[in-house]
Amino acid sequence: LRRKPTRLELKLDDIEEFESVRKELESRRKQRDEAEAAAGGEEAAAAIGALGTEHKSREQLINDRIGYKPQPKAGGRTAHFGTFEF
Repeated sequence: LRRKPTRLELKLDDIEEFESVRKELESRRKQRDEAEAAAGGEEAAAAIGALGTEHKSREQLINDRIGYKPQPKAGGRTAHFGTFEF
C-alpha cells in the first residue's frame, strides 16, 4: 500500500440523516403499496379472468416489469438484404 487506509468515522448527525432518509423512503413505499393495493383490487378480478386465457411467460413478465418492449424480428431474406433475393 502506498498510504495508510483512511479511517471513516460515523457521527451522530450522519446517523440521524440516515434514519430520516430511511423513514421517508419507507413512507413513500407504503403510499405506493397502498395505491397499488387499491388499484390491484379492481384489477384482480380482471386478472383472474384473463389468467385463464392469457398466460405470460417468465420472460414476458420480466420485460413488462422493467418496461422493455422487444420489437418483433422481421422474417425472411428480403428483410436482411433489401430487394436482393438469392
